[in-house]
Amino acid sequence: MPNPFSQSPEFRKFALYRHEDASGVSGTGIVAYGVQFPPPNGKCVVAWITDVGSVSVYDNMNDVQAVHGHEGDTDVIWE
Repeated sequence: MPNPFSQSPEFRKFALYRHEDASGVSGTGIVAYGVQFPPPNGKCVVAWITDVGSVSVYDNMNDVQAVHGHEGDTDVIWE
């Protein structure tokens, strides 16, 4: 069986940095870490580091930003 990791897929790591917390739930600063799967998949997994942590899966980075961007109050910081 071939080694599935020999092709060195490019998983992209990121953090979500919240400047302002309008909802009062997640706080400010780094609120989550995530990884984006390589193309053609492109899905994103986000692990929240809030008091009640959770893991969320999104179809792509656009969806992450649409749901959690808070109209520019959250930045995606790529490694």
